Amino acid sequence: MDSGFLIGRGAELAVMYAAVDGIRTQGSVLVAIGEAGIGKSSLLRAAAAHARDSGYQVLEVSGVESEVGMPFAGLHQLLRPILPSLDAIPPAQQRALRSAFGLSDGPGDSLFLIALATLSLISEAAVERPVLVILDDLQWLDEPTRDVLAFLARRIGNDPIVIVCARRTGYPDPFGDASLGQLEVSGLDENDARQLLLQHGGDLDAADREAVLEQAAGNPLALVELSAVARNVAHDPALIPLSARLERAFAARIDELPRITRDATLIAAVDTEGETSEILAATEALSGSPVTLDVLEPASAIGLIDFDLVHVRFRHPLMRSALIQCESGARHRAAHSALAAALEKNQYRRTWHRAQSIVGPDEEVADELELSHVESLRRGAVVAAICALERSAQLTTDDSARGRRLLMAAEHAFGLGRADLVDRMIAAASLTPLSALDQARMEWLREIFHDGVPGDDQHILELCRVARASADAGDTDLALNLLIGAALRCWWANPGEVARARVASVTLSLRGAREDPRYVAALAVAQPVLQARTVLGILSEISVETVLDAEALRLLGLAAHAVGDQPLALDFLQRAERKLRDQGRLGLLSHVLGVQGVVRLDLGDWAGSDSATEEARRLAQDTGQMIWSVGPLVNEARSAALQGNSEQALQLAAASEQMPTLRSLNLFLACAQLARGFALITEGRHNEAFEALRRVFDPADPCFHPRERFCGVMFVAEAGVYADRRDEARRIIADMEDLTRVTPSPLLAVQLLYARAVLADDDAESRYREALAADLTRWPWVRARIQFAYGAWLRRQRRRIESREPLRQALGVFRLIGAKAWAENAQTELRAAGDRTATAVPVSLQRLTPQELQIARMAAQGMSNREIGQQLFLSPRTIGSHLYRIFPKLDITSRNQLSARMT
Repeated sequence: MDSGFLIGRGAELAVMYAAVDGIRTQGSVLVAIGEAGIGKSSLLRAAAAHARDSGYQVLEVSGVESEVGMPFAGLHQLLRPILPSLDAIPPAQQRALRSAFGLSDGPGDSLFLIALATLSLISEAAVERPVLVILDDLQWLDEPTRDVLAFLARRIGNDPIVIVCARRTGYPDPFGDASLGQLEVSGLDENDARQLLLQHGGDLDAADREAVLEQAAGNPLALVELSAVARNVAHDPALIPLSARLERAFAARIDELPRITRDATLIAAVDTEGETSEILAATEALSGSPVTLDVLEPASAIGLIDFDLVHVRFRHPLMRSALIQCESGARHRAAHSALAAALEKNQYRRTWHRAQSIVGPDEEVADELELSHVESLRRGAVVAAICALERSAQLTTDDSARGRRLLMAAEHAFGLGRADLVDRMIAAASLTPLSALDQARMEWLREIFHDGVPGDDQHILELCRVARASADAGDTDLALNLLIGAALRCWWANPGEVARARVASVTLSLRGAREDPRYVAALAVAQPVLQARTVLGILSEISVETVLDAEALRLLGLAAHAVGDQPLALDFLQRAERKLRDQGRLGLLSHVLGVQGVVRLDLGDWAGSDSATEEARRLAQDTGQMIWSVGPLVNEARSAALQGNSEQALQLAAASEQMPTLRSLNLFLACAQLARGFALITEGRHNEAFEALRRVFDPADPCFHPRERFCGVMFVAEAGVYADRRDEARRIIADMEDLTRVTPSPLLAVQLLYARAVLADDDAESRYREALAADLTRWPWVRARIQFAYGAWLRRQRRRIESREPLRQALGVFRLIGAKAWAENAQTELRAAGDRTATAVPVSLQRLTPQELQIARMAAQGMSNREIGQQLFLSPRTIGSHLYRIFPKLDITSRNQLSARMT
């Protein structure tokens, strides 16, 4: 039958074979899309045969509609042939896969660690020979499997791995832009359709042939199957969807099966594993009599299934769905009940089938489902855990238990980043009687995905009221969660001082919470200026090395950043990054890298900032976090401006201001305005730069941000000097000086060192000396700016020889960090000072892309390709390809030269 399906598919086969043949040069993804029965599965089988003939390893899985709720069922089936090689991948990844497949006990791992383990395992297999991954009926693979495969699809570009899959028309593509291409599979033309029908219905009379051709409309499976029941075709209404007509054709065959065979095939249709022994055991339970393998023969004889001693498989998904459609709901429930009886040793799957076998409330099954969600979480299948809790809530008659289970499901959905599931769960929970604490929890969950969307100050005050009530009821944990949500609203937007103060006062009132990282983070982001002294005091009591929890490190890093202690923030965030990479927690890692990008920019590590920002955006896109995927745009704009790419910076700043997600958030508007000001300074348009920057310092302006303005202190002073607007600049700086009585922010303090000096008149030299005497070891960018300004001032004072040393030092740092515009200015000043020696330009790391720089730094530290790949969630081969491109950019030929070049 299969060979007939390939009539008229020469063009489609050529595309399939080209994808497979390209496997030795690069990885790729190809998605075949078409209606049911159009021939997608036959094309995949042809591709698999072609790959096997070429000596490739083929890994295959077919989605099954009844398996959608079974976590990692598809992934387990796909990887089963190479699971014996598990020992070849890192131990943590081994444990993650074994736990996901229920092969071992242990704590649940993140979905992305499981995805990384999958990448590693398939990449290991590809070392020996290329690997073709075949995914049929992609739309029916369980969601965790689809998420893992989407992760894989985005990371195989440099590996001999090709993914070829089939998806039914009307279903979304989980791979998004990772797809190499899409192959639209349409119906056969009339000549090919007639040829195929001649093969399978040559004995039909002319009238029946024409009826089949009309009804099939070029669908190959329809041509084959409808020809088998041709005398009924003329009575089949044309308005019925083709898939339904095919199901009717299959149903005509199913009606002829013996009752015991129908029992067995129905159980196979609703089973999630397709194991022959399991299906036979359940058939005995359903029929009440002993059965043997022979009961499957009649279904095989009519082309419904294939089977062996191990597995039972339907020959086409429509055959499975036809069988399900022609059986009653009562029969479905009986089949599920029989499977549950046959699965006494597998409590997880037994509970799932029991839940499908009942109508109406059942407290015993509801309780079992609630317990089973723990197993789902342990295996990393969060969506399955949510579904178990939701079904458990449906089966109970206890209103309080129903509300509690729905809120538990909503909290897991929040952890997964699924706003749609959170909304669904809390909508159902809101219809149940909830305690005051559960009401507070629901309020937190209802709003948590909207952090950063500026609401009115009344909404923040309401969150504070609920937090206070939660704390009074003894739930400090919930109170802190609510306060972090309220504080983040104050950080992203500008709700006014009343709301900010309320968040801080409720946080400060929580007894015994001072040790909790959420406490200090809430204070810092709600009132970054007024609470800076308290926050820095708490942070000074904490040793970075003693903090073991990645989330705690992230919050402490955020707190340090919010109050302007960028060196300390980087220490916390780097440690958090290492732990999150090891744990495969990509969602939180994108947050950490996003903040790191900003921190590194302030400290002068612009190449590191670009790497962190680029990876943060990529990971946020992978994990579906909208604000974290577009937020880095403003940091890219600031970085481009500082590096002298003013045109790009201005374009990025303008683009960010037009993005709906960002344009109403004061934080991002301030960052965009800073980028614009920086870019205009590098172009020498100082008056325009001053106008742009002064907006960040004006509380009445939408671009104002109480903490972000600290980043513009040096620049507004510089623009004021060159635009001859010193008095206006001095007024702004005087306001900043007043703030130092309230906040000991290190960022503000170091920026003021520069501003005081450049705006000084008679005491300029003492101001410069004071600035250079400060400990700026971890602020090289600020120190270089002061050195340059001091050298330029000395030259203007006709002290040319004295001016050369600070100018040379500044030039060295500017070149090192990639400050092209400032480096050019420093060289101009040096030439004017009579220094002709500093003209050679070293090889710049700016030639590298952000990801290449990240890889080069890791390789320079002695890390192997495998170790780098584990950190960046890429395969070792991809790392090798990057290094191959990096070496000529740095004018080196070997890995041994990297360390010296990166110094």
